[in-house]
Amino acid sequence: MKRILMAAALGLAVSMTATSPVQAASTSQEEAILLKKKKALAAKIAAEKALAEAEAEAAKLKKKRSAAAAKPAAQRKGAIVKIEPVVDRRVTTRRDCNGFLKCLFGKRSARVTRNGGYQTASFSGAGGNKVKLSRKTTSETVAWTESKYPVGSIVVKTPERALYYITGEGEAIRYSVGVGKEGMQWSGSSTIVRKAEWPSWTPPKTMIAREAAKGHYIPDFMEGGPGNPLGARAMYIGGSIYRVHGTNNEASIGGAVSSGCIRMMNADVVDLYDRVKIGAKIYVHQ
Repeated sequence: MKRILMAAALGLAVSMTATSPVQAASTSQEEAILLKKKKALAAKIAAEKALAEAEAEAAKLKKKRSAAAAKPAAQRKGAIVKIEPVVDRRVTTRRDCNGFLKCLFGKRSARVTRNGGYQTASFSGAGGNKVKLSRKTTSETVAWTESKYPVGSIVVKTPERALYYITGEGEAIRYSVGVGKEGMQWSGSSTIVRKAEWPSWTPPKTMIAREAAKGHYIPDFMEGGPGNPLGARAMYIGGSIYRVHGTNNEASIGGAVSSGCIRMMNADVVDLYDRVKIGAKIYVHQ
């Protein structure tokens, strides 16, 4: 009898301490849920911290930009353009400015010289100023074997992002250029019908509408000058709306960036402008 009672007591103790499979599964689920909640909380805290850091950095950058914009142009760090009184080595010009409209819309003229630090283009507007342009150039003399193109002509090879000016005697001057965006590239041949120094810009209405749809405002007309997208020089291609012109955005050279025009460094377009004659042939290849 005593043995029977002891066995019964032992069985009861075992049944009380053992955990059923159902209880074990329930405990495991609770632990998984708790771990998931901890991970979600940690991710939320990290995201909030990153957002706060980004907002602080944006506020700091905005403050720096506001301070830079408040400085006079001459004091801004890294300024490329410097305005000084007109003193040109080849030609010194002066135009009196009588009346507001004459000063605002009067004809502008320019001449070019060079010095050791910059390419200097004298840009005479109201009272006369000269603008120091970047000397960055991509020009190089290369061997040229394509004899079908006449001396003095321009050949644009869109896939190469290159423009060649044929000098003769088996040589050409090669310049890196920006070309039309995908869908705006073209090919054909024509002539240079007009040349302009510090050209003004009248954007096509289709371009104005296209950019407006993207939220970008383009003026109907922009006077020539250092801030004009056409840069220091332009050569107009007959029978088209396109030009070979300079740029105030050097980083765009070598890319498919324009609405069909051929874009050059300002130093390069000034050099080409001085070489090309009205009536010169131009060939554009895709």
